[in-house]
Amino acid sequence: MRKILLAVVAFMMAVPSMAQYVAPFNSSYTEEHNVYYGLRLGWALATVNSDDDRLDGGSVRSGINIGAIIGFQLSPVAPVYLETGLYYTGKGGNGKVDGNKFTYDLNYLEMPIIAKYKYDVDGRFGVQPFAGGYVACGVGGKVKDYGTSVDDRAVYSSFSGDFFKRFDAGIRIGCGAEFQMIYAEIAYDFGLVNICHSDFDSSHTGCFYLNFGVNF
Repeated sequence: MRKILLAVVAFMMAVPSMAQYVAPFNSSYTEEHNVYYGLRLGWALATVNSDDDRLDGGSVRSGINIGAIIGFQLSPVAPVYLETGLYYTGKGGNGKVDGNKFTYDLNYLEMPIIAKYKYDVDGRFGVQPFAGGYVACGVGGKVKDYGTSVDDRAVYSSFSGDFFKRFDAGIRIGCGAEFQMIYAEIAYDFGLVNICHSDFDSSHTGCFYLNFGVNF
């Protein structure tokens, strides 16, 4: 876990240096004008879809999404940007097994890597569709079995041998809008990795985001 976090931090620190190597195509293409940073805070609406009834959280569960991003222009002749960052995201789902309610909290450190096209509408307002992927590492969470009575209720670690794997990855698509420094976006993550331990069943995450923030 520590090695993963160190690798993510090292990557983010290296991105500004990468931008400097893209810059020489044009004398006006400088790091100062073509690299941006941002802060994000938003709402995550997540599900876990599984072949295993005990792990299926197909009903939506809400969580927080908070993070920081960095982006830089890929070409001096087109408004196409590469954006990455680091988020803390609360995913999961709600489900029922034999009439008993289960809730799944899956908290991740998540790093998206997306390509973004910035369409400038009038100099102050812009629309920014994007697509790419993400990788995530589970850092905590609980599975709550509400049982048929108070005495039957139990709490388990989400990332254990009986429930879910920590590693997840998938596809992210969405669209952002920027007015001067103010930014908002909607996005959806399609989990492609089987996050359950079974060799016969599969479990995948899905998450809709509504984020707000600022860009610098």
